Amino acid sequence: MSGPTAPVTAAEVLDVYRRHLSRGRARLASMTGAAMEVASRGAYVWDADGKEYLDCGGYGVFLLGHCHPQVVEAVTAQIRRHPMATRLLLEPVAATAAAELAAVTPPGLDRVHFVNSGAEAVETAIKLARAQGRTRLVSAVGGYHGKTTGALAVTSRPLYQDPFRPLLPAEHVPFGDLDELAKVLGHGGPACLLLEPVQGEGGVVLPAPGYLAGAQRLCAEHGAFFVLDEIQTGLGRLGTWWGADPEDVRPDVLLVGKGLSGGIVPVAAAVATDAAYTPFDRDPFLHTSTFAASPVATAAAAAAVRATVDEGLVERAAVLGHAILARVEAALAPLRGDVVADVRGRGLLIGIEMCDERTAGELVLHLLDAGLLTNHSLNAHRVVRLTPPAVLRDADLERIGTAFTTAAGALLRSASSLPGRV
Repeated sequence: MSGPTAPVTAAEVLDVYRRHLSRGRARLASMTGAAMEVASRGAYVWDADGKEYLDCGGYGVFLLGHCHPQVVEAVTAQIRRHPMATRLLLEPVAATAAAELAAVTPPGLDRVHFVNSGAEAVETAIKLARAQGRTRLVSAVGGYHGKTTGALAVTSRPLYQDPFRPLLPAEHVPFGDLDELAKVLGHGGPACLLLEPVQGEGGVVLPAPGYLAGAQRLCAEHGAFFVLDEIQTGLGRLGTWWGADPEDVRPDVLLVGKGLSGGIVPVAAAVATDAAYTPFDRDPFLHTSTFAASPVATAAAAAAVRATVDEGLVERAAVLGHAILARVEAALAPLRGDVVADVRGRGLLIGIEMCDERTAGELVLHLLDAGLLTNHSLNAHRVVRLTPPAVLRDADLERIGTAFTTAAGALLRSASSLPGRV
């Protein structure tokens, strides 16, 4: 019996989406012209018609760009040799990856638990906390930690939570407000606090200096378990190895993902202190996954960390971030106030806050037309987000500036045509 014919045209792929994948995704794709991405390398993606896009999106995954040769070689060699493990014998690739990752995490964070996705890393941290009596969950308003049921409880967004209630009980405090955090941690029993150094899906929200250090101090005072979610911000995205670094923060568990994949194979990790990891030391089968720490995934992770070190991509991210932010601010300056509310960022995590959601969508589409891929923000629909790779060249910076200038012109023409706007 022969199988179905593989879809080739955009119309055929849309039809398969509608019948087998997601009618909602098909509707969104129709709005963007139903372009199909079919190839990628470095900072670029190509669609089926041969159009080239500079990728400043990817939701934080592609810090090393696409098809990084060092990661591709490590993964393909592992696939040829031994891609999946029996889980009965020792597996050296996972051991190598754990050592590579622990070598670049803040001191004291040495115990690595590999998983398959960021949300699974969050679940791991919640279970470590609960296994040690910290059963009360606390997170920040606007925070995003994933959509599995435990992670969803600490993702403060009713849009995603309401269809799946009842969830695990969780309390949400204003991001950046240490006074409110002190009140919540001081009442109600031992807690587990989950925070991001910068809220990515929340719209690139940067707290005031001292906030993370203050949160760590409050956790110590109240016996709370401190989880720092660096799934999007870590491994150099912010121009430092970790968002924790500027304030010398040492959480109980550090969550790593997205860039750990090298843009090749999904992989994430929860990296813990010895004390935090104690429950999993006592019973190695307390929290397991068939596919976690597979040789092919950990080969990607080890290679991604090595490439980041070898190529100085953390330092490069800081330099590129300043250059991109300056170009975006200059291009959008004529729209500040009426159309653009704010431009902000740190390293290669940059947000453009528009005055309304409709204009944010228009900006994404105008940039797409100009050959620039961006992201919307899941918890802040007025914020268009840039998460470009750290392998950009000078010509790429100019291309970003040109794309934003073109998009700004289109938005300015659109805004001037509306009543009451000039």
